[in-house]
Amino acid sequence: MSILITPTEPETDHVDANRNHASRGFWFGVWRGAGAVLLAVLILISAAVTVVPLIIGAVPLTVLTGSMQPTIRPGDVVVSTPVQAAQLSVGDVVTFQPISDDPTLITHRIRSMSAGDSGVRLITRGDANGADDPEISADQVRGRVLYTVPYVGWVTNLVGGNVRGPLITLAGLGLVGYAVFTLVRRPRGATERNTP
Repeated sequence: MSILITPTEPETDHVDANRNHASRGFWFGVWRGAGAVLLAVLILISAAVTVVPLIIGAVPLTVLTGSMQPTIRPGDVVVSTPVQAAQLSVGDVVTFQPISDDPTLITHRIRSMSAGDSGVRLITRGDANGADDPEISADQVRGRVLYTVPYVGWVTNLVGGNVRGPLITLAGLGLVGYAVFTLVRRPRGATERNTP
């Protein structure tokens, strides 16, 4: 009786395939997680700049100058809500019209207040400015700043005018599509792993 011995090669191909699959799975998970975090951040920023102001009756405004630095920087978005003169106090950051009925708006801090026959009068100044602004009446105040969203104003300024509406709609649809895709899509190899 003779015994036939044949050399066998180690199953390194199978081990390498598993190692490559595990490596791809790791990076897929990292990218998927990063995408989910980015999506969540974009949704929160969008809500802070558009949805919340709409719900509470506030107005988001982009800061264009550095007069309120370091508190508020150019490119930040301030969310300002209407306020009555009786609710104002020294130290509040307010958005006002420097000239009555002029659409120009300025956001500065109240430095002093006085009441007289003509109503409440305010002196404001930008935190970075060396001099006070001309006195204004409380009627010129359009709102008190509730919160600031840093850097978002740069994006809104770059994407201005007629492009903004369609671009926001397209971005929103893209984000929703991506969310649905990542939630519905099965990872590669899911069917192979479940079969014996």
